[in-house]
Amino acid sequence: MNKLRTFALLLVATVMVAQRSSAQTPAKDPSVRLKEVLPADVAQRVLARIADARARQLPAAALENRALKFAAKGVDPKDIERSVNEQAQRMESARSALASGRGSKPAGDEIEAGAEAIRKGVDGASVALLAKSAPHDRSLAVPLFVIGSLTDRGLPSDQALQRVLARLNARASDTDLERMPGELPPQAVAGQANRPAEIGRDFGQSHKPTTTGKPATAGPPAGVPANGGAKSNPGQSRRPPPKR
Repeated sequence: MNKLRTFALLLVATVMVAQRSSAQTPAKDPSVRLKEVLPADVAQRVLARIADARARQLPAAALENRALKFAAKGVDPKDIERSVNEQAQRMESARSALASGRGSKPAGDEIEAGAEAIRKGVDGASVALLAKSAPHDRSLAVPLFVIGSLTDRGLPSDQALQRVLARLNARASDTDLERMPGELPPQAVAGQANRPAEIGRDFGQSHKPTTTGKPATAGPPAGVPANGGAKSNPGQSRRPPPKR
């Protein structure tokens, strides 16, 4: 019995040591992974941009994850580099807008959420207005993500901002805010399913009307030729008779 008890104790101790060692093993450094999945020159520039963002106290980990996510999807390395650069610029804009609106240093998740909202068409002035008008005792990360989601689903950014502000002032929880995109009426999200992917998407193009020019109802009824079957001879019906 004593031998069995001793063996059981040794087994438990071995398992605990193994679990502790596994928990202490660091995950692979994202910079190492980026060097593995990107061409050397692109990886060098992307890592330099990420290092610059970290030095500016921007959420650099979000940029690393962005690059790795797109690399896993097979996005062209040049497009990945461009996307990281543009997102870093949006982070700068978001931080400035949040700081000017609230008068304090924004948190990393607020900067990340603000950059995503700007990417989806929300301007810096709206981000600053949210920071100024929202209750100052709560994070703006979820409200900003929700505003971006509402805009991404077809709601104008000013309306998205006002809806979220109204919920914030009514002391809605983050969970309540997260339900808002699903509460949009069908017409607000019509046509959004076929929007272009994030990489290469021109946000300004996504709100163009689906039809331009002559209305679909213009012209003769179905089955009737536009000119009654005659050959087209524009301008001839009013020509004077020839001189004799």
